[in-house]
Amino acid sequence: MDIAALRRELDGLKVEDNEKIVQQKSRDFYWYSPLLKRELEHVTGDLIVSPKSEAEVIRVLAACHRLGIPVTPRGAGTGNYGQAMPLSGGVVLSLAEMTEVKSIASGRVVCQPGAIIADIDRATRTHSGQELRLHPSTYNTASIGGFIAGGSGGVGSINFGGLRDFGNVLRLRVVTMEAEPRVLELTGENLHKVTHAYGTNGIITEVEMPLTASYDWVDLIVGFDTFMAAARYGNALACQDGILTKLITPIAAPAPFAYFKRHQKFLREGQSICVVMVAPHALDAFLAFTRREGGEIVYSAAIASPEDKKGLPPAYELAWNHTTLRALRVDPAITYLQSLYPFPNQLALVENMEKMFPGEVFSHLEFVRFDGNITCFGLPLVKFTTEERLDEIIRLHEENGCPIFNPHRYTLEEGGMKQTDAIQLAFKREADPRGLLNPGKMIAWENPDYDYRSEKTFLFKGLQAG
Repeated sequence: MDIAALRRELDGLKVEDNEKIVQQKSRDFYWYSPLLKRELEHVTGDLIVSPKSEAEVIRVLAACHRLGIPVTPRGAGTGNYGQAMPLSGGVVLSLAEMTEVKSIASGRVVCQPGAIIADIDRATRTHSGQELRLHPSTYNTASIGGFIAGGSGGVGSINFGGLRDFGNVLRLRVVTMEAEPRVLELTGENLHKVTHAYGTNGIITEVEMPLTASYDWVDLIVGFDTFMAAARYGNALACQDGILTKLITPIAAPAPFAYFKRHQKFLREGQSICVVMVAPHALDAFLAFTRREGGEIVYSAAIASPEDKKGLPPAYELAWNHTTLRALRVDPAITYLQSLYPFPNQLALVENMEKMFPGEVFSHLEFVRFDGNITCFGLPLVKFTTEERLDEIIRLHEENGCPIFNPHRYTLEEGGMKQTDAIQLAFKREADPRGLLNPGKMIAWENPDYDYRSEKTFLFKGLQAG
């Protein structure tokens, strides 16, 4: 790679080649997985380029296309699967400088991809009392473009489903990587070409997202003697259409007391919990429902004293993958899985898996709407011992009807598709004919003959040299 020639071509743009900074900006939260930590530890780019506008993005892509230099886009680097890590080196295209919230209207917001999700919500709340429908637990640090390209759902999915559901992204503006890059406006079914595609087939330069009414959500923790009691409560609460919630998260003992250090004073050892966010106007109904269901309110932000609230993270930072992060801070041997408990048998499946790995896998559910039905995803905490045992735990989940979206793989397909996404692949052929965008993340491009049934981990040839 002729990096010196590229630097000349990009004169006037913000470019960083300090080795330590380049390495830092070449990483995400891949280390949640001991397998990815081993495989990706050495990965680094050659240069960080931080465009401030779509015109600068086009300039970078055109120059890199001419010189045959790979480009890996990066938002805030809060992903967990190596999505934003440059497996072939080259340019890490940081979109963190493109942060403008361009317009806010009834039901929609238009912004640049580097805008931090919490900042978007601050702007939309101030403007018109609205907020984004969905956000990850990394709300305060994640960018909207990174969430769309690397995420799948999160806080708010109990009402609106996932990012790939129609209507949860309205429009994307995307730049292709060709000799003369094109700017494409994608809407409707065309959005599926680039949502959750890790930037393998185009660089997002503008985002239009739907908004919903905003509330000063009330954080609550409900305690239970057993995890299944918490799970049944979460499922029943999710089905209460008159009680507006934004988060319903059952977590099995011993995790809450052991890992939620700042909330520990509200919890008992051996107690399972359900973390909930409730709209203020629904609070009385929620409390009545919880009394009827036998739950114990162990923490309520509505009545907690300023002293009790001091230093507490928000409820969503106990949920989704922040649960894993809090566990890892206490016990570095912890890792996690991502599973689906399909409707309508979700509670039976949850109970079956809960019994199967005592002391080794600690259940953690997130209730969501999935194809219009209430069900739950699992992000169980796993005490990691060996890769073989982790594979066995995955196999046992799948043999028992619980599909795994494997967070210990860095490719699109192995993370959950288990097959080629023909739409994304066809669009990559059109938008990135030289295969220079985020190489190594799309198996169908790197190895069209790959057998997805082989159960072998795909290893990108660019990593083997490392």
